[in-house]
Amino acid sequence: MYEPRTILDKFFLFIKGLCMGAANKVPGVSGGIVAFVAGFYEEFIYSLQKVNGKAFKLLINGRFKSFYRYINGPFLSLLLSGMLVSYFSVSKLLDYFLEKKELFVWAAFFGMILGSIYYISKDFEHWNRKTIIAGIIGLLVGVSISFLNPAKENDNLFFVFLCGIISVSGMTLPGLSGSFILILLGNYVLLLVDSVNALYDTFAEIIRGDFGFVDNQARIATLKILAVFTLGSATGLVSLSHLLSYVLKHYKHITTAIIIGFITGSLGVVWPWKKTIVKTDELGNKILDSNGEEIIVNYERYFPDFGNPETWWALFFIGIGIAILLALDWYGKNRNDKNDK
Repeated sequence: MYEPRTILDKFFLFIKGLCMGAANKVPGVSGGIVAFVAGFYEEFIYSLQKVNGKAFKLLINGRFKSFYRYINGPFLSLLLSGMLVSYFSVSKLLDYFLEKKELFVWAAFFGMILGSIYYISKDFEHWNRKTIIAGIIGLLVGVSISFLNPAKENDNLFFVFLCGIISVSGMTLPGLSGSFILILLGNYVLLLVDSVNALYDTFAEIIRGDFGFVDNQARIATLKILAVFTLGSATGLVSLSHLLSYVLKHYKHITTAIIIGFITGSLGVVWPWKKTIVKTDELGNKILDSNGEEIIVNYERYFPDFGNPETWWALFFIGIGIAILLALDWYGKNRNDKNDK
């Protein structure tokens, strides 16, 4: 059983959910990193593991309070609420800054990941032959993923379901960006831009009393895709949590070493100095999505120009990102010290 949380702890947990949701939407950033460095990764995995046969039996028998307690409901509801709010608020703000000040946003994320590597590895004292090999494997996989070429968009519902299972890995595996995986699979715009916007527009119309979307076949098709993607994500979230809880229980040191290597390898994905490669037709004209936005297919990295003032501002934001992680470390230590007293 986990210790009761104070009002302040609950507030910070909701904020962490906001951060996790925003991170999940940004290509190259993993929501799992937020969970890991904020100190609730294992509780998150073990809580998801409780969504099992026993939980559904309690639910079917109408024992809702027992079901809520069994799955660590107070924790999951706060965290998932923060993530949901993030998708329609914080992530919109993040999209704005990615459009206006992309270099500085990526720099801050780069700093946060540098800080997370320090955070995870500083207390890891179990380096041996097995963990070193595991760390190298994680590093190589992380680097390899950052240089893969993306596929074409595919709205086949079975493939969309698989995308849901695969993309949610970013929430459960620190360092693996679910959004970047969706770019590689060719479905980032379809599933995290068009579908989310369609749901947002539908809710807005319902609130106004407008139900015209029922006759909009394109909207209904997009909402159906979103529903299948959500089902796949829920399936992946629960199934991966069971696998990870077993791995963490029996191979914790090796798993941690892989995560350290993987996060280090993922630095290539969030390297701040890169040009966005957008989708073009045979004549070189940019292809836009249904909302008039450019379709990102990959990134071209380059070395910073230290004669450019923006480079120094980017380095400043890298420092800000590192400072955020150090602040989380400080908060976690103080919380643990208070609990010990």
